[in-house]
Amino acid sequence: MATESRWPPHPLAARVNHLRARGGHEHSRVTYVELFYDLVFVFAITQLSHGLLAHLSPLGALQTAVLMLAVWWAWIDTAWITNWLDPERTAVRLMLFALMLAGLVLSASIPKAFEERALAFALSYAAMQVGRSLFMLWALRNHDAGNFRNFIRIILWQTIAALLWIAGAFAQGPLRLALWAVAVAFETSAPVLGFWVPRLGRSATTDWTVEGGHMAERCGLFVIIALGESALVTGATFAGLSWTAEHIGAFLVAFAGSVAMWVIYFNIGAERASRLIASSDDPGRLARSGYTYLHILIVVGIIVAAVGDDLTLHHPSGRNDIKTAAVLIGGPALYLLGNMLFKRLSAPNLPLSHLVGLGMLALLIPAAAITTPLLLSSATTAVLIVVAAWESISLRNSPHGRAR
Repeated sequence: MATESRWPPHPLAARVNHLRARGGHEHSRVTYVELFYDLVFVFAITQLSHGLLAHLSPLGALQTAVLMLAVWWAWIDTAWITNWLDPERTAVRLMLFALMLAGLVLSASIPKAFEERALAFALSYAAMQVGRSLFMLWALRNHDAGNFRNFIRIILWQTIAALLWIAGAFAQGPLRLALWAVAVAFETSAPVLGFWVPRLGRSATTDWTVEGGHMAERCGLFVIIALGESALVTGATFAGLSWTAEHIGAFLVAFAGSVAMWVIYFNIGAERASRLIASSDDPGRLARSGYTYLHILIVVGIIVAAVGDDLTLHHPSGRNDIKTAAVLIGGPALYLLGNMLFKRLSAPNLPLSHLVGLGMLALLIPAAAITTPLLLSSATTAVLIVVAAWESISLRNSPHGRAR
Protein backbone atom coordinates (compact mmCIF):
# COMPACT_ATOMS: atom_id res chain seq x y z
CA MET A 1 0.00 0.00 0.00
CA ALA A 2 1.27 3.48 -0.85
CA THR A 3 2.36 5.66 2.04
CA GLU A 4 2.25 9.40 2.09
CA SER A 5 5.58 11.16 1.73
CA ARG A 6 7.35 12.25 4.89
CA TRP A 7 8.85 15.15 3.03
CA PRO A 8 6.98 18.37 2.22
CA PRO A 9 5.31 18.22 -1.20
CA HIS A 10 7.83 18.99 -3.90
CA PRO A 11 6.66 21.41 -6.61
CA LEU A 12 8.60 19.58 -9.35
CA ALA A 13 7.19 16.15 -8.46
CA ALA A 14 3.89 14.71 -9.60
CA ARG A 15 0.93 16.32 -7.88
CA VAL A 16 -1.47 13.60 -9.07
CA ASN A 17 -1.08 10.10 -7.69
CA HIS A 18 0.01 7.80 -10.54
CA LEU A 19 0.01 4.60 -8.48
CA ARG A 20 -2.27 1.68 -9.26
CA ALA A 21 -5.35 1.29 -7.09
CA ARG A 22 -4.99 -1.66 -4.71
CA GLY A 23 -7.25 -3.68 -2.49
CA GLY A 24 -9.79 -5.22 -4.89
CA HIS A 25 -10.63 -8.91 -5.05
CA GLU A 26 -9.29 -9.18 -8.62
CA HIS A 27 -5.64 -8.59 -9.43
CA SER A 28 -4.67 -5.61 -11.54
CA ARG A 29 -5.06 -6.46 -15.20
CA VAL A 30 -2.34 -6.19 -17.79
CA THR A 31 -3.25 -3.18 -19.91
CA TYR A 32 -3.15 -2.80 -23.67
CA VAL A 33 -0.31 -0.32 -23.51
CA GLU A 34 1.81 -2.86 -21.62
CA LEU A 35 1.14 -5.40 -24.36
CA PHE A 36 2.02 -2.78 -26.96
CA TYR A 37 5.29 -2.12 -25.13
CA ASP A 38 6.09 -5.84 -25.19
CA LEU A 39 6.09 -5.89 -28.99
CA VAL A 40 9.52 -4.28 -28.93
CA PHE A 41 10.84 -7.36 -27.18
CA VAL A 42 9.56 -9.71 -29.87
CA PHE A 43 12.05 -7.89 -32.09
CA ALA A 44 14.75 -8.01 -29.41
CA ILE A 45 14.44 -11.76 -28.90
CA THR A 46 14.55 -12.33 -32.65
CA GLN A 47 17.74 -10.31 -32.83
CA LEU A 48 19.28 -12.28 -29.97
CA SER A 49 18.48 -15.68 -31.49
CA HIS A 50 19.76 -14.59 -34.90
CA GLY A 51 22.89 -13.18 -33.30
CA LEU A 52 23.61 -16.42 -31.46
CA LEU A 53 22.99 -18.40 -34.64
CA ALA A 54 25.44 -16.21 -36.56
CA HIS A 55 28.11 -16.39 -33.83
CA LEU A 56 27.70 -19.91 -32.48
CA SER A 57 30.94 -20.13 -30.50
CA PRO A 58 31.94 -19.74 -26.83
CA LEU A 59 32.69 -16.05 -27.44
CA GLY A 60 29.45 -15.54 -29.33
CA ALA A 61 27.50 -17.30 -26.56
CA LEU A 62 29.10 -15.08 -23.93
CA GLN A 63 28.36 -11.92 -25.91
CA THR A 64 24.76 -13.03 -26.49
CA ALA A 65 24.39 -13.80 -22.78
CA VAL A 66 25.50 -10.27 -21.87
CA LEU A 67 23.10 -8.71 -24.38
CA MET A 68 20.30 -11.07 -23.32
CA LEU A 69 20.64 -10.02 -19.68
CA ALA A 70 20.52 -6.37 -20.70
CA VAL A 71 17.32 -6.99 -22.69
CA TRP A 72 15.86 -8.89 -19.75
CA TRP A 73 16.58 -6.11 -17.25
CA ALA A 74 15.15 -3.55 -19.67
CA TRP A 75 11.92 -5.55 -19.75
CA ILE A 76 11.57 -6.85 -16.19
CA ASP A 77 12.38 -3.48 -14.64
CA THR A 78 9.54 -1.98 -16.67
CA ALA A 79 7.26 -4.82 -15.54
CA TRP A 80 8.00 -3.83 -11.94
CA ILE A 81 7.28 -0.19 -12.75
CA THR A 82 3.89 -0.93 -14.31
CA ASN A 83 3.13 -3.15 -11.33
CA TRP A 84 3.28 0.01 -9.21
CA LEU A 85 2.13 2.68 -11.63
CA ASP A 86 -1.20 2.94 -13.44
CA PRO A 87 -0.59 2.65 -17.22
CA GLU A 88 -3.95 4.32 -17.83
CA ARG A 89 -2.41 7.61 -16.68
CA THR A 90 -1.23 9.75 -19.59
CA ALA A 91 2.19 10.44 -18.09
CA VAL A 92 2.83 6.73 -17.55
CA ARG A 93 1.81 5.95 -21.13
CA LEU A 94 4.14 8.62 -22.48
CA MET A 95 6.95 7.13 -20.39
CA LEU A 96 6.24 3.70 -21.88
CA PHE A 97 6.22 5.11 -25.41
CA ALA A 98 9.60 6.76 -24.76
CA LEU A 99 10.94 3.43 -23.47
CA MET A 100 9.59 1.72 -26.60
CA LEU A 101 11.53 4.11 -28.81
CA ALA A 102 14.74 3.53 -26.86
CA GLY A 103 13.99 -0.21 -26.89
CA LEU A 104 13.71 -0.24 -30.67
CA VAL A 105 17.10 1.44 -30.95
CA LEU A 106 18.47 -1.06 -28.45
CA SER A 107 17.06 -4.01 -30.40
CA ALA A 108 18.23 -2.69 -33.77
CA SER A 109 21.75 -2.33 -32.33
CA ILE A 110 22.01 -5.92 -31.08
CA PRO A 111 23.54 -7.54 -34.22
CA LYS A 112 26.44 -5.06 -34.20
CA ALA A 113 26.53 -4.19 -30.51
CA PHE A 114 30.10 -5.44 -30.24
CA GLU A 115 31.03 -3.60 -33.43
CA GLU A 116 30.07 -0.15 -34.73
CA ARG A 117 26.73 0.15 -32.90
CA ALA A 118 28.12 -0.27 -29.41
CA LEU A 119 27.46 3.34 -28.41
CA ALA A 120 23.88 3.23 -29.72
CA PHE A 121 23.24 0.09 -27.69
CA ALA A 122 24.83 1.47 -24.53
CA LEU A 123 23.16 4.89 -24.70
CA SER A 124 19.70 3.50 -25.44
CA TYR A 125 20.01 0.98 -22.62
CA ALA A 126 21.32 3.58 -20.16
CA ALA A 127 18.52 5.94 -21.16
CA MET A 128 15.92 3.24 -20.50
CA GLN A 129 17.27 2.25 -17.10
CA VAL A 130 18.09 5.66 -15.66
CA GLY A 131 15.23 7.49 -17.38
CA ARG A 132 12.66 5.02 -16.04
CA SER A 133 13.92 5.44 -12.48
CA LEU A 134 13.96 9.22 -12.79
CA PHE A 135 10.31 9.03 -13.80
CA MET A 136 9.60 6.88 -10.75
CA LEU A 137 11.24 9.43 -8.46
CA TRP A 138 9.02 12.11 -10.00
CA ALA A 139 5.90 9.96 -9.62
CA LEU A 140 6.64 8.76 -6.07
CA ARG A 141 8.10 11.85 -4.40
CA ASN A 142 4.81 13.17 -3.07
CA HIS A 143 2.92 9.89 -2.77
CA ASP A 144 5.01 6.93 -1.55
CA ALA A 145 7.90 7.68 0.80
CA GLY A 146 9.05 4.07 1.14
CA ASN A 147 9.28 3.33 -2.55
CA PHE A 148 10.77 6.77 -3.17
CA ARG A 149 13.68 5.78 -0.91
CA ASN A 150 13.93 2.47 -2.77
CA PHE A 151 14.32 4.28 -6.07
CA ILE A 152 16.97 6.61 -4.70
CA ARG A 153 18.98 3.44 -4.05
CA ILE A 154 18.01 1.90 -7.39
CA ILE A 155 18.97 4.91 -9.50
CA LEU A 156 22.38 5.11 -7.84
CA TRP A 157 23.07 1.50 -8.81
CA GLN A 158 21.71 2.02 -12.31
CA THR A 159 23.78 5.16 -12.85
CA ILE A 160 26.99 3.30 -12.00
CA ALA A 161 25.98 0.49 -14.35
CA ALA A 162 25.12 3.02 -17.10
CA LEU A 163 28.58 4.54 -16.84
CA LEU A 164 30.11 1.08 -17.24
CA TRP A 165 27.95 0.41 -20.31
CA ILE A 166 28.95 3.72 -21.91
CA ALA A 167 32.63 3.23 -21.03
CA GLY A 168 32.47 -0.22 -22.64
CA ALA A 169 31.06 1.32 -25.82
CA PHE A 170 34.23 3.41 -26.16
CA ALA A 171 36.47 0.41 -25.46
CA GLN A 172 37.46 -2.22 -27.99
CA GLY A 173 37.56 -6.00 -28.16
CA PRO A 174 37.92 -7.94 -24.90
CA LEU A 175 37.86 -4.78 -22.79
CA ARG A 176 34.38 -3.88 -24.06
CA LEU A 177 33.10 -7.36 -23.25
CA ALA A 178 34.73 -7.21 -19.81
CA LEU A 179 33.20 -3.83 -18.95
CA TRP A 180 29.76 -4.85 -20.17
CA ALA A 181 29.97 -8.16 -18.30
CA VAL A 182 30.81 -6.26 -15.11
CA ALA A 183 27.93 -3.84 -15.77
CA VAL A 184 25.38 -6.60 -16.25
CA ALA A 185 26.73 -8.54 -13.25
CA PHE A 186 26.42 -5.35 -11.20
CA GLU A 187 22.78 -4.95 -12.21
CA THR A 188 22.01 -8.64 -11.75
CA SER A 189 23.34 -8.68 -8.20
CA ALA A 190 21.63 -5.42 -7.18
CA PRO A 191 18.19 -6.82 -6.23
CA VAL A 192 19.74 -9.63 -4.17
CA LEU A 193 21.82 -7.05 -2.29
CA GLY A 194 18.74 -4.91 -1.76
CA PHE A 195 20.33 -2.04 -3.71
CA TRP A 196 22.45 -1.37 -0.63
CA VAL A 197 23.77 2.19 -0.41
CA PRO A 198 25.92 3.64 2.40
CA ARG A 199 23.82 5.50 4.97
CA LEU A 200 20.59 4.60 3.13
CA GLY A 201 21.00 0.89 3.86
CA ARG A 202 19.22 -1.72 1.78
CA SER A 203 15.68 -2.33 0.61
CA ALA A 204 13.75 -5.22 2.14
CA THR A 205 11.48 -7.32 -0.03
CA THR A 206 8.69 -6.68 2.48
CA ASP A 207 8.93 -3.01 1.47
CA TRP A 208 8.18 -3.87 -2.16
CA THR A 209 4.41 -3.68 -2.48
CA VAL A 210 3.83 -6.09 -5.35
CA GLU A 211 0.56 -6.97 -7.05
CA GLY A 212 1.43 -10.64 -7.41
CA GLY A 213 -1.21 -11.65 -9.95
CA HIS A 214 -0.19 -8.85 -12.28
CA MET A 215 3.52 -9.76 -12.06
CA ALA A 216 2.74 -13.43 -12.75
CA GLU A 217 0.65 -12.51 -15.78
CA ARG A 218 3.31 -10.15 -17.13
CA CYS A 219 6.03 -12.80 -16.97
CA GLY A 220 3.72 -15.43 -18.42
CA LEU A 221 3.09 -13.13 -21.36
CA PHE A 222 6.84 -12.69 -21.84
CA VAL A 223 7.21 -16.47 -22.04
CA ILE A 224 4.47 -16.39 -24.70
CA ILE A 225 6.48 -13.72 -26.55
CA ALA A 226 9.60 -15.89 -26.49
CA LEU A 227 7.70 -19.00 -27.62
CA GLY A 228 5.93 -16.96 -30.29
CA GLU A 229 9.24 -15.66 -31.61
CA SER A 230 10.48 -19.24 -31.80
CA ALA A 231 7.40 -20.21 -33.83
CA LEU A 232 7.86 -17.23 -36.14
CA VAL A 233 11.50 -18.09 -36.81
CA THR A 234 10.59 -21.73 -37.44
CA GLY A 235 7.80 -20.78 -39.83
CA ALA A 236 9.92 -18.23 -41.69
CA THR A 237 12.78 -20.69 -42.08
CA PHE A 238 10.50 -23.50 -43.25
CA ALA A 239 8.83 -21.21 -45.78
CA GLY A 240 12.19 -20.61 -47.49
CA LEU A 241 13.16 -24.28 -47.75
CA SER A 242 12.17 -27.02 -50.18
CA TRP A 243 9.44 -29.08 -48.56
CA THR A 244 11.17 -32.43 -48.50
CA ALA A 245 10.24 -35.18 -46.06
CA GLU A 246 13.22 -34.28 -43.84
CA HIS A 247 12.39 -30.58 -43.77
CA ILE A 248 8.74 -31.31 -43.02
CA GLY A 249 9.82 -33.66 -40.26
CA ALA A 250 12.13 -31.02 -38.74
CA PHE A 251 9.33 -28.47 -38.92
CA LEU A 252 6.88 -30.78 -37.14
CA VAL A 253 9.44 -31.65 -34.46
CA ALA A 254 10.13 -27.96 -33.82
CA PHE A 255 6.41 -27.24 -33.53
CA ALA A 256 5.88 -30.17 -31.16
CA GLY A 257 8.75 -28.93 -29.02
CA SER A 258 7.20 -25.46 -28.75
CA VAL A 259 3.84 -26.95 -27.74
CA ALA A 260 5.52 -29.12 -25.11
CA MET A 261 7.32 -26.07 -23.72
CA TRP A 262 4.02 -24.21 -23.50
CA VAL A 263 2.40 -27.10 -21.63
CA ILE A 264 5.33 -27.43 -19.21
CA TYR A 265 5.12 -23.79 -18.21
CA PHE A 266 1.40 -23.05 -18.31
CA ASN A 267 -0.26 -26.34 -17.38
CA ILE A 268 0.80 -26.20 -13.73
CA GLY A 269 3.57 -23.81 -12.81
CA ALA A 270 2.24 -20.46 -13.99
CA GLU A 271 -1.20 -20.64 -12.37
CA ARG A 272 0.04 -22.22 -9.15
CA ALA A 273 2.77 -19.62 -8.73
CA SER A 274 0.24 -16.87 -9.44
CA ARG A 275 -1.98 -18.12 -6.61
CA LEU A 276 1.00 -18.41 -4.27
CA ILE A 277 2.35 -14.92 -4.83
CA ALA A 278 -1.13 -13.40 -4.62
CA SER A 279 -1.61 -14.85 -1.12
CA SER A 280 1.96 -14.46 0.16
CA ASP A 281 2.94 -12.32 3.14
CA ASP A 282 6.13 -11.39 1.29
CA PRO A 283 5.22 -11.18 -2.42
CA GLY A 284 8.30 -9.06 -3.11
CA ARG A 285 10.62 -11.95 -2.24
CA LEU A 286 8.71 -14.38 -4.47
CA ALA A 287 8.55 -11.86 -7.31
CA ARG A 288 12.29 -11.26 -7.04
CA SER A 289 13.21 -14.97 -6.90
CA GLY A 290 10.63 -16.53 -9.19
CA TYR A 291 10.06 -13.83 -11.77
CA THR A 292 13.03 -11.48 -11.75
CA TYR A 293 15.65 -14.24 -11.67
CA LEU A 294 14.39 -17.74 -12.46
CA HIS A 295 12.56 -16.62 -15.59
CA ILE A 296 15.93 -15.71 -17.08
CA LEU A 297 16.72 -19.43 -17.42
CA ILE A 298 13.31 -20.12 -18.93
CA VAL A 299 13.60 -17.42 -21.57
CA VAL A 300 17.23 -18.26 -22.40
CA GLY A 301 16.21 -21.90 -22.82
CA ILE A 302 13.57 -20.90 -25.37
CA ILE A 303 16.05 -18.74 -27.32
CA VAL A 304 18.71 -21.47 -27.41
CA ALA A 305 16.10 -24.08 -28.41
CA ALA A 306 14.99 -21.81 -31.27
CA VAL A 307 18.59 -21.72 -32.53
CA GLY A 308 18.64 -25.52 -32.42
CA ASP A 309 15.40 -25.69 -34.41
CA ASP A 310 16.86 -23.40 -37.07
CA LEU A 311 20.00 -25.52 -37.39
CA THR A 312 17.91 -28.68 -37.66
CA LEU A 313 15.68 -27.19 -40.35
CA HIS A 314 18.67 -26.21 -42.47
CA HIS A 315 20.70 -29.41 -41.98
CA PRO A 316 18.33 -32.18 -40.84
CA SER A 317 20.45 -35.08 -42.09
CA GLY A 318 23.93 -33.73 -41.38
CA ARG A 319 26.21 -34.67 -38.51
CA ASN A 320 26.02 -33.09 -35.11
CA ASP A 321 29.08 -31.04 -34.30
CA ILE A 322 29.68 -29.81 -30.75
CA LYS A 323 27.89 -26.51 -31.36
CA THR A 324 24.77 -28.12 -32.79
CA ALA A 325 24.59 -30.71 -30.02
CA ALA A 326 25.11 -28.01 -27.39
CA VAL A 327 22.09 -25.96 -28.49
CA LEU A 328 19.84 -28.94 -29.23
CA ILE A 329 20.39 -30.39 -25.75
CA GLY A 330 21.24 -27.18 -23.89
CA GLY A 331 18.09 -25.26 -24.84
CA PRO A 332 15.61 -27.84 -23.47
CA ALA A 333 17.88 -28.43 -20.45
CA LEU A 334 17.94 -24.75 -19.50
CA TYR A 335 14.19 -24.55 -19.99
CA LEU A 336 13.52 -27.56 -17.76
CA LEU A 337 15.98 -26.33 -15.13
CA GLY A 338 14.36 -22.90 -14.99
CA ASN A 339 10.86 -24.37 -14.78
CA MET A 340 11.94 -26.87 -12.13
CA LEU A 341 13.37 -24.18 -9.86
CA PHE A 342 10.39 -21.91 -10.52
CA LYS A 343 7.88 -24.62 -9.61
CA ARG A 344 9.84 -25.46 -6.48
CA LEU A 345 8.75 -22.08 -5.08
CA SER A 346 5.15 -23.29 -4.93
CA ALA A 347 5.70 -26.98 -4.12
CA PRO A 348 7.38 -28.89 -1.27
CA ASN A 349 9.84 -30.69 -3.57
CA LEU A 350 11.53 -30.38 -6.92
CA PRO A 351 9.23 -31.88 -9.59
CA LEU A 352 10.41 -35.40 -10.28
CA SER A 353 9.29 -35.18 -13.90
CA HIS A 354 11.77 -32.38 -14.53
CA LEU A 355 14.61 -34.17 -12.76
CA VAL A 356 13.97 -37.26 -14.88
CA GLY A 357 13.78 -35.09 -18.00
CA LEU A 358 17.15 -33.50 -17.23
CA GLY A 359 18.61 -36.97 -16.68
CA MET A 360 17.24 -38.15 -20.03
CA LEU A 361 18.77 -35.13 -21.77
CA ALA A 362 22.11 -35.91 -20.13
CA LEU A 363 21.92 -39.47 -21.51
CA LEU A 364 21.56 -38.03 -25.01
CA ILE A 365 24.97 -36.35 -24.86
CA PRO A 366 27.01 -39.45 -25.82
CA ALA A 367 24.56 -40.23 -28.63
CA ALA A 368 24.88 -36.78 -30.18
CA ALA A 369 28.04 -37.67 -32.09
CA ILE A 370 26.42 -40.59 -33.92
CA THR A 371 23.04 -39.07 -34.74
CA THR A 372 21.77 -36.44 -37.14
CA PRO A 373 20.35 -33.08 -36.02
CA LEU A 374 16.84 -34.30 -36.88
CA LEU A 375 17.20 -37.44 -34.77
CA LEU A 376 18.71 -35.54 -31.84
CA SER A 377 16.06 -32.85 -32.08
CA SER A 378 13.38 -35.52 -32.17
CA ALA A 379 14.86 -37.12 -29.05
CA THR A 380 15.02 -33.85 -27.08
CA THR A 381 11.47 -33.01 -28.14
CA ALA A 382 10.37 -36.48 -27.00
CA VAL A 383 11.88 -35.72 -23.58
CA LEU A 384 9.90 -32.47 -23.36
CA ILE A 385 6.71 -34.31 -24.35
CA VAL A 386 7.34 -36.95 -21.66
CA VAL A 387 7.78 -34.25 -19.02
CA ALA A 388 4.66 -32.40 -20.19
CA ALA A 389 2.57 -35.60 -20.24
CA TRP A 390 3.90 -36.67 -16.84
CA GLU A 391 2.85 -33.36 -15.32
CA SER A 392 -0.55 -33.43 -16.99
CA ILE A 393 -1.30 -36.89 -15.62
CA SER A 394 0.03 -35.84 -12.23
CA LEU A 395 -2.23 -32.80 -12.23
CA ARG A 396 -5.31 -34.90 -12.98
CA ASN A 397 -4.46 -37.35 -10.19
CA SER A 398 -3.64 -34.73 -7.57
CA PRO A 399 -6.34 -32.66 -5.87
CA HIS A 400 -3.78 -29.99 -5.15
CA GLY A 401 -2.31 -29.83 -8.64
CA ARG A 402 1.17 -30.69 -7.43
CA ALA A 403 3.57 -32.02 -10.03
CA ARG A 404 5.27 -35.26 -9.05
